[in-house]
Amino acid sequence: MREPRGRTLSLPAPRRFINDLVHFAKQVPTAPVSLVINVEPLISARLAHPSRPSWAVLFMKAMAIVGRENPPFRRALLTFPWTRLYEHPITSCSLAIERDYEGEPGVFIGLFRAPEGQTIEQLQAALLAYKNSPIETIGFYRRALAFSRVPMPIRRFFWWMTLNLSGYKRAKRFGTFGLTSYGALGAEQIHPISPLTTTMTYGAIAPDGDVVVKLIYDHRVLDGSEVARRLNELEAVLRGPILDELHAAANRARLARPAGATA
Repeated sequence: MREPRGRTLSLPAPRRFINDLVHFAKQVPTAPVSLVINVEPLISARLAHPSRPSWAVLFMKAMAIVGRENPPFRRALLTFPWTRLYEHPITSCSLAIERDYEGEPGVFIGLFRAPEGQTIEQLQAALLAYKNSPIETIGFYRRALAFSRVPMPIRRFFWWMTLNLSGYKRAKRFGTFGLTSYGALGAEQIHPISPLTTTMTYGAIAPDGDVVVKLIYDHRVLDGSEVARRLNELEAVLRGPILDELHAAANRARLARPAGATA
């Protein structure tokens, strides 16, 4: 009996984007630092919030606040025409989002500028737009898909220029830190790679609120001890300002509710 033949498939545009990202991510010497933190107080507070925000939104804003207070986490290494550091004035988060595209799942990047200056409601609304709006109506998705159809040598050249020539354009197009997680699927990433200075990931949140949080960092820009301190700071921000904002929004919604109405 003859062995059945398979088929050759062209790479979909989202897969070409990921191929380009991985190509440049492999050039970054990254190392992971992890910490088990406890978010138990946020579990009920998140559910009481009017928009019931995603955990990704809460971790994103907490990390942005940490980045606001710690300039090294807004820096990137540029290598041309000389090696130097660029420091962006605000944080900008690149969040990995799975969407169906032409009948198959694909990873898209949602860019959130200055999450530290936005409310949780605003960030959640932006996330829902990235997740649910038609792909062709989202400018960042549309441009990424169009550019992924450009011949590879040209794509790679423009990727290289963006990552190495202009710190401003690098932050504008790719963000200052990344966020990706399989926690909602009950899984944990071991060592995600990215061309960015830092990428955060977290695993499944246990019933008691314990969760493993990791920061994968570019060792040319940061050192592990500093990353470890910032992870402890991240927990303090989640259990402090983020929790306070969740409670405040829930209280406002409760006061605005007509007498006798239920949630």
